[in-house]
Amino acid sequence: MESLPQKVFAQMMDKDYCSQWMGIEPLVIAEGHCKIKMVVKREMLNGFGILHGGMTYAFADSAFAFASNSYGRVAVSITGSMSYSKSATLGQVLIAEAKVLNLTHKTAEFDVDVYEEKSAEVYARFRGVVYRKSAEH
Repeated sequence: MESLPQKVFAQMMDKDYCSQWMGIEPLVIAEGHCKIKMVVKREMLNGFGILHGGMTYAFADSAFAFASNSYGRVAVSITGSMSYSKSATLGQVLIAEAKVLNLTHKTAEFDVDVYEEKSAEVYARFRGVVYRKSAEH
């Protein structure tokens, strides 16, 4: 039987064409926690042959979105920032893991680490805040 977070993930992924295009696969989908993976594709590279920063942000943002909506209430981003520590290259498998830091009735704050699958070395860190609407999934 699917849990509420898994049902919300499936519902969101059904219409999340960007995450579909990125080839995102779920690893952990739980309340306040999301772990997804993707393989760096040629179309994701910038002019230096490394993963475009915007793609890294989009990947982290997807994990953030799935984790923040996992409680069953519609949550939308109100702020997000990212720092980059290492560059990913073609064919690398990356993991984005989002974890809740603070949850209130109206807002929630999350950290997302983007790291390389084999080495677990962190390539980027994202922090974001969502507004939690009264609407439910």
